[in-house]
Amino acid sequence: MYQQNDYIVIKALEDGVNVIGLTRGADTRFHHSEKLDKGEVLIAQFTEHTSAIKVRGKAVIQTSHGEITSEAKK
Repeated sequence: MYQQNDYIVIKALEDGVNVIGLTRGADTRFHHSEKLDKGEVLIAQFTEHTSAIKVRGKAVIQTSHGEITSEAKK
């Protein structure tokens, strides 16, 4: 059974930042997406269904491993 409690915090630095949850398993698929506007914050958790989170657009991403700023969409 999956028992990890890793959370990440994503703060949009521009309008239209996309946050996409990807499934785990043999076939990786998109299973959820959110669109954030500038200043909005999303707190996300890795679960037994979510193995990866893709951030598209300029945002600050905070994890237990540190902080990173993604680049703006082109």
